[in-house]
Amino acid sequence: MTDPSSPLSPAATPGDAADRWLGVRGTRWLAVASLLGLIALGLAWELWLAPLREGGSWWAIKVLPLTVPLAGLLKNRMYTYRWVSLLVWLYFTEGAVRATSESGISMWLAVVEVLLCIALFVACALHVRMRLRAAGKEAVAADVASATAAAASRP
Repeated sequence: MTDPSSPLSPAATPGDAADRWLGVRGTRWLAVASLLGLIALGLAWELWLAPLREGGSWWAIKVLPLTVPLAGLLKNRMYTYRWVSLLVWLYFTEGAVRATSESGISMWLAVVEVLLCIALFVACALHVRMRLRAAGKEAVAADVASATAAAASRP
């Protein structure tokens, strides 16, 4: 059994913190990029590419709820990642319905919407999981450190 403080221990790998940080940063930027993609796709779809009516459609306002969480994702707020992972299923459902009921460019735009929704959900879920796991490890390390300090201060 290796000592956790040993450089050979998997728990003490110098790249661990960096890998976790890159994972959290990567999921954050994937979530932001997917959300921006959904906003851009929704606007382009309903205003220019394949609107329900000639000249654009009022359905473009469907992207307004997607603009609300953008600030929270950019500020890295955990609560925002959690509720966006629920909100995205409304857009996934729209994309799935339109992908199976429409044809032509609308069908392909719906497929892209579904893929962006899946990417956003996965990014949010992984981001929350990584941050909670890191917070749990930090809490355990703090408990061990305080217990060690308390044991060392006993006469």
